[in-house]
Amino acid sequence: MLPERRDWRIGCVGSGFIMADCHLVAYRQVGFNPVAIASRHRENAARVGERHRIPRVHDSVEALLADEVVEVLDVAVPPDLQQEILERALQHRHIRGILAQKPLVVDYRHATEIVRMCEDAGVTLAVNQNMRYDQSVRACKSLLDQGALGTPVLATIDMRAIPHWMPWQERQGWATLRIMSIHHLDTFRSWFGDPDRIYCSTRPDPRTRFPHQDGICLYILEWDSGMRASSWDDVYAGPAREGAAADLSIRWRVEGTDGMAKGTIGWPAYPERQPSTLDYTTTRDGIWHQPRWNEVWFPDAFAGPMAQLLVALEQGAEPEISGRDNLGTMALVDAAYRSAHERRAVAITEITGA
Repeated sequence: MLPERRDWRIGCVGSGFIMADCHLVAYRQVGFNPVAIASRHRENAARVGERHRIPRVHDSVEALLADEVVEVLDVAVPPDLQQEILERALQHRHIRGILAQKPLVVDYRHATEIVRMCEDAGVTLAVNQNMRYDQSVRACKSLLDQGALGTPVLATIDMRAIPHWMPWQERQGWATLRIMSIHHLDTFRSWFGDPDRIYCSTRPDPRTRFPHQDGICLYILEWDSGMRASSWDDVYAGPAREGAAADLSIRWRVEGTDGMAKGTIGWPAYPERQPSTLDYTTTRDGIWHQPRWNEVWFPDAFAGPMAQLLVALEQGAEPEISGRDNLGTMALVDAAYRSAHERRAVAITEITGA
C-alpha cells in the first residue's frame, strides 16, 4: 500500500550503496520526495544528491536534522553509529517519523532503549526489514494470512550466496547473523509470529578475512505449537571466487496442512534484474499456481518500508515494521548468537526477560 500523499519531505542520512542504489532509486520510481541529504563526507552526499535530484545538500548530519523542511528521516548508516543519530533526531520536533536501517542498533538491550525514546518523543519509528517486501515473500505472507496453506508445519530457507561485506563489519566482528540471517529470521517472524526458541550452529567463512564466528550459520526455530523453521545461511557457497563454477541461489519453502508454497529470491544475481518467484499448490485444486512479477528485491522492494512508515503517519497507526515489532527480530538474533556460543537451544525469553 502506498500513501495517499507522496510528497512527504524526506531527509536522507548516508550516501553509501544502500541509500544511493536502493532507497533513492526505489523512492523515485514510486514518486516519493527526498528533499535533503547529508553524510560524513559532503562530496559524497553532493554526488548522490545530484544523481537523484535532491535539492538540499547539507554540510553535516546535524545541519540536516535541524532543517525544518524535513518531516521524515531516512537513515542508512552502520548500526554502531545509528543510535546516536536517532537520539539527536529526537531533539528536533519537526521530525515526525524515522526509517532506520537494520540492524536497528548493536543488540536487543540498546534497541529497547531507542524504541522507548522514540515512543516517549511521539516519533514513529520503522525499521528497514526490506526482505518482507520482496514480491515472493509478500505473496507467501498473503497466502498464509488467507489460510490457503492451512496450518503451517515446516518452513525452510536455503541461501547459497556470496555477499559484499561492508568495512564497518570488521570493527563489530559480525559476518552473517546480524547482516544476512536477520532478513531470514525477520521473514520467519513475519510469516509465523515469534518463535519460542532457537538452536543455532555457526562456523567461520573461510573466505572472509576479518576475525568472526558467525560466517556460515545453520539454525532451527521452534514454536510450542509444533511449527518448525530452519535456514542454511551459507555465505561461502563453495570456492566460486577461487576458480570453481558458481552455484548461487536463495530458495524457500513453506509446507502446510492444506497446501505448499516454494520460491526463489533473485537477489544473488544483483545487479542483474532477476525477479523472485513463487509457486504454490493447495488441496482445493491440486495444481501448481505460478504468479510472476517484473519487480526485484534490490532495489524495487525498498519502497515498501518507507511506504509503510508514511501510511502509518497518515493513519496515526503503528507501521508493520515498527521499532516495537523489530524488538522481536533483535531478540531472535541475540538468542542465535547465545545459542551458537553456548551450544544449546535458547528460549527467546532469556533475551527479553518476558
